[in-house]
Amino acid sequence: MADTALMPIPGAVDPVPVAREVTPRADGKIDVLGLSRARITELFAEAGLDAKAAKLRAKQVFHWLYHRGVTEFEAMTDIAKTMRPWLAERFVVGRPEVIEAQHSTDGTRKWLLRTADGHDFEMVFIPDADRGTLCVSSQVGCTLNCRFCHTGTMKLVRNLTPGEIVGQVMLARDALGEWPRGSMAGLDADEDAGHYSSDGRLLTNIVMMGMGEPLYNFDNVRDALKLVMDGEGLALSKRRITLSTSGVVPMMDRCGEEIGVNLAVSLHAVTKDVRDEIVPLNKKYGIEELLSACAAYPGASNARRITFEYVMLKDKNDSDDDARELVRLLKQYRLPAKVNLIPFNPWPGATYECSTPERVKRFSEIVFEHGISAPVRTPRGRDIDAACGQLKTAAEKKSRAERDREAAAAG
Repeated sequence: MADTALMPIPGAVDPVPVAREVTPRADGKIDVLGLSRARITELFAEAGLDAKAAKLRAKQVFHWLYHRGVTEFEAMTDIAKTMRPWLAERFVVGRPEVIEAQHSTDGTRKWLLRTADGHDFEMVFIPDADRGTLCVSSQVGCTLNCRFCHTGTMKLVRNLTPGEIVGQVMLARDALGEWPRGSMAGLDADEDAGHYSSDGRLLTNIVMMGMGEPLYNFDNVRDALKLVMDGEGLALSKRRITLSTSGVVPMMDRCGEEIGVNLAVSLHAVTKDVRDEIVPLNKKYGIEELLSACAAYPGASNARRITFEYVMLKDKNDSDDDARELVRLLKQYRLPAKVNLIPFNPWPGATYECSTPERVKRFSEIVFEHGISAPVRTPRGRDIDAACGQLKTAAEKKSRAERDREAAAAG
């Protein structure tokens, strides 16, 4: 049973202003996953190593963590045998616990994960012919209550830590069996620990589009993505990472300046009344304010366009007039933009229906006719509730025996 209370929320659409401290481990050990190399160095020094030894050991451990995917200090073979038990007594390399792993008929994979303090969240891997995208969660639950989104019906429990965020990438690498192999020679010098290449690999891209609003957990998301982008960390280019926001305007500039990844915006409507209904955050930060922030987003250009996500809801936001207004707004703010049209993915209790294929096609054509790319996203993972807007943990509804029976049947 989870032992953390629900996170206090000052308002329906306001962020929690202070990140919660990481729940201490019962064994008193410190989890080094998600910590910067500088912080690991500090912790090793505080535990008793001299400054030079702390720096060297931190560099070695950091490399083993992010270039080899090692989870046990005993496996770090270039560290002295007498030092490995010393590390293991004081520190640990964590991973979120895998509660359930599901495979869709279309190749999509979804994992139900559990934090050390007993809370469940999900991540999804979507393979394509030329790329493989990992959809990463930033919070347990969500506070935005977007009407069309199943995740939005959950309560916000807490922010995920940097270790729990980057741990999702680590788990995906574990499952896909593709850890880069950097050189271990000369780690006492300032050599290049190796560089990750996406060529020939399954996991090539990351999208912060899982459970939660990333910009309401900004510090932890930033710190996790810095590890993902670090040339001596997971070394994935920022051009292969996209962060999706529902429009937390005050944090967008900081996102561009401090993280620098691609931006995606959950727009979903072009009029105040409709967006107020389906994306309640619009009541706080309206469409004009949001698009102005997009126009000012650092690094946005025709080479790095902002993606606008638009879920297609029957008779709600899918008319020809809606399409034309979308074009007008994007051109008014001179946005380097592309639009992802997302067929609505149904879930039990949803009050909306998906637009007809003909209507989606016509909407797309109108936007394309005005020189703006508007492809229709092919729904993926619907049969395992892994499609866009469907993520909602349901582990508490299944017993261990039920999950075992399902796994046996699938095998």
